[in-house]
Amino acid sequence: MEIEIERTYLAKSLPEGLINCQNKEIMDLYLPKGSAHAKLRIRKSGDSYTITKKSLVKEGDASTQIEQNIKITEEEFKSFSKIEANSIHKMRYLYPYQGKTAEIDVFLDRFEGLVLIDFEFNTKEEHGEFQVPDFCLADVTQEDCIAGGVLSNSDFSSIKEFLEKYGYEKIRLV
Repeated sequence: MEIEIERTYLAKSLPEGLINCQNKEIMDLYLPKGSAHAKLRIRKSGDSYTITKKSLVKEGDASTQIEQNIKITEEEFKSFSKIEANSIHKMRYLYPYQGKTAEIDVFLDRFEGLVLIDFEFNTKEEHGEFQVPDFCLADVTQEDCIAGGVLSNSDFSSIKEFLEKYGYEKIRLV
Protein backbone atom coordinates (compact mmCIF):
# COMPACT_ATOMS: atom_id res chain seq x y z
CA MET A 1 0.00 0.00 0.00
CA GLU A 2 1.31 3.42 -0.90
CA ILE A 3 0.15 7.01 -0.75
CA GLU A 4 -0.13 8.62 -4.16
CA ILE A 5 0.09 12.42 -4.44
CA GLU A 6 -0.79 13.72 -7.89
CA ARG A 7 -2.38 16.39 -10.01
CA THR A 8 -4.40 15.83 -13.16
CA TYR A 9 -4.71 18.37 -15.97
CA LEU A 10 -6.69 18.68 -19.16
CA ALA A 11 -4.21 19.08 -21.98
CA LYS A 12 -4.12 22.35 -23.91
CA SER A 13 -1.83 20.79 -26.51
CA LEU A 14 0.59 17.92 -26.91
CA PRO A 15 4.14 18.86 -25.93
CA GLU A 16 6.78 18.88 -28.66
CA GLY A 17 8.51 15.53 -29.13
CA LEU A 18 5.79 13.50 -27.38
CA ILE A 19 5.58 10.99 -30.22
CA ASN A 20 9.23 10.03 -29.57
CA CYS A 21 8.69 9.37 -25.84
CA GLN A 22 8.40 6.00 -24.19
CA ASN A 23 4.78 4.84 -24.40
CA LYS A 24 2.54 1.91 -23.69
CA GLU A 25 -0.98 0.83 -24.45
CA ILE A 26 -3.25 0.59 -21.41
CA MET A 27 -6.52 -1.27 -21.04
CA ASP A 28 -8.36 -0.65 -17.78
CA LEU A 29 -11.32 -2.69 -16.55
CA TYR A 30 -13.37 -1.15 -13.73
CA LEU A 31 -15.55 -3.08 -11.31
CA PRO A 32 -18.33 -3.29 -10.45
CA LYS A 33 -19.82 -2.66 -13.88
CA GLY A 34 -22.27 0.21 -13.87
CA SER A 35 -20.91 1.72 -10.66
CA ALA A 36 -21.08 5.52 -10.62
CA HIS A 37 -17.42 5.61 -9.49
CA ALA A 38 -15.78 2.18 -9.53
CA LYS A 39 -12.76 1.97 -7.21
CA LEU A 40 -11.41 -1.40 -8.34
CA ARG A 41 -9.29 -1.40 -11.52
CA ILE A 42 -7.76 -4.32 -13.40
CA ARG A 43 -5.05 -3.01 -15.72
CA LYS A 44 -3.02 -4.23 -18.67
CA SER A 45 -0.19 -1.73 -19.09
CA GLY A 46 2.18 -2.87 -21.81
CA ASP A 47 3.36 -6.28 -20.54
CA SER A 48 2.42 -5.59 -16.92
CA TYR A 49 -0.83 -6.56 -15.22
CA THR A 50 -2.21 -5.30 -11.90
CA ILE A 51 -5.31 -5.04 -9.77
CA THR A 52 -5.54 -1.64 -8.07
CA LYS A 53 -7.87 -0.25 -5.45
CA LYS A 54 -7.75 3.47 -4.67
CA SER A 55 -9.34 5.31 -1.78
CA LEU A 56 -9.15 8.91 -0.64
CA VAL A 57 -6.88 9.73 2.29
CA LYS A 58 -9.10 12.71 3.09
CA GLU A 59 -12.70 13.03 1.90
CA GLY A 60 -13.01 15.77 -0.72
CA ASP A 61 -9.31 15.75 -1.75
CA ALA A 62 -8.62 13.54 -4.77
CA SER A 63 -4.97 14.67 -4.95
CA THR A 64 -3.89 12.22 -2.22
CA GLN A 65 -5.04 8.61 -2.33
CA ILE A 66 -4.16 5.27 -0.82
CA GLU A 67 -3.26 2.94 -3.66
CA GLN A 68 -3.19 -0.83 -3.15
CA ASN A 69 -1.70 -2.90 -5.98
CA ILE A 70 -1.53 -6.62 -6.65
CA LYS A 71 0.50 -7.88 -9.59
CA ILE A 72 -1.24 -10.52 -11.68
CA THR A 73 -0.27 -12.59 -14.70
CA GLU A 74 -1.41 -12.16 -18.30
CA GLU A 75 -3.48 -15.33 -17.91
CA GLU A 76 -5.20 -13.91 -14.82
CA PHE A 77 -5.89 -10.64 -16.68
CA LYS A 78 -7.45 -12.58 -19.55
CA SER A 79 -9.70 -14.38 -17.06
CA PHE A 80 -10.75 -11.09 -15.46
CA SER A 81 -11.42 -9.58 -18.89
CA LYS A 82 -14.29 -12.07 -19.33
CA ILE A 83 -16.12 -10.50 -16.38
CA GLU A 84 -18.64 -7.77 -17.17
CA ALA A 85 -16.75 -4.56 -16.50
CA ASN A 86 -16.53 -0.99 -17.72
CA SER A 87 -13.39 -0.29 -19.72
CA ILE A 88 -11.07 2.47 -20.85
CA HIS A 89 -8.47 2.20 -23.60
CA LYS A 90 -5.59 4.68 -23.93
CA MET A 91 -1.98 5.23 -24.85
CA ARG A 92 0.25 6.58 -22.08
CA TYR A 93 3.30 8.64 -22.98
CA LEU A 94 6.03 9.33 -20.40
CA TYR A 95 7.20 12.87 -21.06
CA PRO A 96 10.15 14.38 -19.12
CA TYR A 97 9.36 17.80 -17.71
CA GLN A 98 11.57 19.76 -15.27
CA GLY A 99 12.83 16.69 -13.41
CA LYS A 100 9.40 15.04 -13.31
CA THR A 101 7.63 12.66 -15.64
CA ALA A 102 4.32 13.74 -17.11
CA GLU A 103 2.07 10.76 -17.72
CA ILE A 104 0.17 11.89 -20.80
CA ASP A 105 -2.87 9.74 -21.50
CA VAL A 106 -4.19 9.91 -25.05
CA PHE A 107 -7.57 8.22 -24.92
CA LEU A 108 -8.79 5.93 -27.68
CA ASP A 109 -12.12 4.55 -28.88
CA ARG A 110 -15.17 6.37 -27.42
CA PHE A 111 -12.95 9.00 -25.74
CA GLU A 112 -10.78 9.75 -28.77
CA GLY A 113 -9.68 13.38 -28.54
CA LEU A 114 -9.44 13.43 -24.73
CA VAL A 115 -5.95 13.95 -23.33
CA LEU A 116 -5.23 14.04 -19.59
CA ILE A 117 -1.87 14.71 -17.97
CA ASP A 118 -0.85 13.41 -14.53
CA PHE A 119 2.10 14.50 -12.42
CA GLU A 120 3.04 12.54 -9.30
CA PHE A 121 4.82 14.08 -6.32
CA ASN A 122 6.91 12.73 -3.44
CA THR A 123 5.70 15.28 -0.89
CA LYS A 124 2.82 17.70 -0.32
CA GLU A 125 5.37 20.56 -0.47
CA GLU A 126 6.56 19.48 -3.91
CA HIS A 127 2.90 19.21 -4.95
CA GLY A 128 2.19 22.74 -3.73
CA GLU A 129 5.24 24.32 -5.40
CA PHE A 130 4.68 22.74 -8.82
CA GLN A 131 4.74 25.13 -11.78
CA VAL A 132 2.11 24.12 -14.33
CA PRO A 133 3.51 23.61 -17.86
CA ASP A 134 2.11 25.61 -20.76
CA PHE A 135 0.77 22.46 -22.45
CA CYS A 136 -1.75 22.06 -19.58
CA LEU A 137 -5.12 23.77 -19.82
CA ALA A 138 -6.73 23.30 -16.41
CA ASP A 139 -6.22 21.45 -13.12
CA VAL A 140 -9.05 18.89 -12.93
CA THR A 141 -7.66 16.83 -10.05
CA GLN A 142 -10.78 17.32 -7.93
CA GLU A 143 -13.25 16.71 -10.77
CA ASP A 144 -14.94 13.32 -10.38
CA CYS A 145 -16.20 13.16 -13.96
CA ILE A 146 -12.68 12.59 -15.36
CA ALA A 147 -11.64 9.93 -12.80
CA GLY A 148 -11.09 6.58 -14.51
CA GLY A 149 -13.76 4.82 -12.48
CA VAL A 150 -16.32 7.43 -13.55
CA LEU A 151 -15.16 7.80 -17.17
CA SER A 152 -15.35 4.05 -17.66
CA ASN A 153 -19.12 4.23 -17.19
CA SER A 154 -19.66 7.07 -19.67
CA ASP A 155 -18.70 8.41 -23.08
CA PHE A 156 -17.40 11.65 -24.61
CA SER A 157 -20.86 13.21 -24.92
CA SER A 158 -21.43 12.86 -21.16
CA ILE A 159 -18.36 15.01 -20.37
CA LYS A 160 -18.76 17.44 -23.28
CA GLU A 161 -20.37 20.19 -21.17
CA PHE A 162 -17.67 19.82 -18.50
CA LEU A 163 -14.91 20.12 -21.13
CA GLU A 164 -16.56 23.14 -22.75
CA LYS A 165 -16.45 24.94 -19.38
CA TYR A 166 -12.64 24.97 -19.77
CA GLY A 167 -12.63 25.70 -23.50
CA TYR A 168 -11.23 22.20 -24.15
CA GLU A 169 -10.91 21.16 -27.78
CA LYS A 170 -10.34 17.59 -28.88
CA ILE A 171 -6.66 16.78 -29.43
CA ARG A 172 -5.45 14.32 -32.03
CA LEU A 173 -2.10 12.57 -31.93
CA VAL A 174 -0.71 12.88 -35.45
